[in-house]
Amino acid sequence: MDTARAKLLSFALSLPEATEDHPWGETVAKVRKKVFVFFGGDPRGPRITVKLVESHGHALSIEGAEAAGYGLGKSGWATVPVDAVDVNHELLCDWIEESYRIVAPKRLVATIEDP
Repeated sequence: MDTARAKLLSFALSLPEATEDHPWGETVAKVRKKVFVFFGGDPRGPRITVKLVESHGHALSIEGAEAAGYGLGKSGWATVPVDAVDVNHELLCDWIEESYRIVAPKRLVATIEDP
């Protein structure tokens, strides 16, 4: 895993009860057995896939971003290039946290300071 994705994975794993898993040969971060970010390999470059509501439109406006495959895009999942011109580490972490807040139980979300 490249350095940028490794830093993003480290951030994801810092969230309450987040764990790393490797289903389908892909690195993911989960909370209570539910994936909240995919760190899949892609021949086009490093990408993450997150579930978004508030930031969904913004994420899809990034060059190279797309609705996630396998029908996940219909549920708000977006795949974004980590090295796109219009994104930085902080923005990607914000999207990872938004995805966590959507997927995690409310009790765990309440332990995170409000944005």
